[in-house]
Amino acid sequence: MLTLITILIALTCILLIGAVLIQNPKGGGVDATFGGQSANQMFGAARSADYIEKITWWLAGILALLCVFASLISSAEGNIGNTQPEAEPTEQPAEPPAQ
Repeated sequence: MLTLITILIALTCILLIGAVLIQNPKGGGVDATFGGQSANQMFGAARSADYIEKITWWLAGILALLCVFASLISSAEGNIGNTQPEAEPTEQPAEPPAQ
């Protein structure tokens, strides 16, 4: 189950990266320096920007929920920071007192 959630987290991250990269920039920042004006003309209209923004928020919410579920499942299985099972402690016999 944890493996499935980890795969879903990875896919959600990839989709979120794509959604953020194709959004219409609001502040004009660095994008205009690297040819962002032509990219805005090529990719579209103002209505699609609203749709992409909603997708971004949904993906961010899904990512947060998946991370919480992964944390809960991992703690229930006892896998937090521990990839190998604990070894049984071995008891050594006490040494006789020095004479």
